[in-house]
Amino acid sequence: MGLLKKVYGNADKDPDEELLDLEGFFREYYDRLVYFSLQIVKDRDLARDIAQDAFIKYWQQRDSMVPNNTAVKNFLYSTVRNASFNSLRHDKVVQEYAGKLGGEEPEEASVMEAMITAEVLAEIHSAIESLPEHYRVISVMGYMEGKKNQEIADCLGMSVNTVKKQKQRALELLRLKLTPELFAIATLMLGS
Repeated sequence: MGLLKKVYGNADKDPDEELLDLEGFFREYYDRLVYFSLQIVKDRDLARDIAQDAFIKYWQQRDSMVPNNTAVKNFLYSTVRNASFNSLRHDKVVQEYAGKLGGEEPEEASVMEAMITAEVLAEIHSAIESLPEHYRVISVMGYMEGKKNQEIADCLGMSVNTVKKQKQRALELLRLKLTPELFAIATLMLGS
């Protein structure tokens, strides 16, 4: 394994740099992994615990892994998927023991759909976050918080027409930032 690390240039990486890599992975994937787990276990706190445990497991096994973003992402998603299913199995055993037969384990197709949904939502959220501030604020208020144009105008002290124009411009910018498929999904989800 030392040879692999030397080939990839990771052999003499200092601990501070490794910690930054972990923080970067955590910032990028934590919310996605929580959402992915939540689709399976249907419990937000449990989903958060499972996602955190995946990062701990990654940190403990980082020396035996190839330093590749895709490999780390796959490891994290696999760990979360397996832990989520293990949790369901455990709950099912507990329920059976208590005399209450629980629901069925989700099918692989629904798990894949949950993973794709988590990734799509993360891309859309990232695109919205990258908008200039005034477009981002109006987009969040209008599309994510569900506020009417008049409410947004009142909150921000501007005319309703300005809100409408800025929402339209924000959509135009999102169209440039997202692939056509993601933009279509975003417009359906945002109710534009």
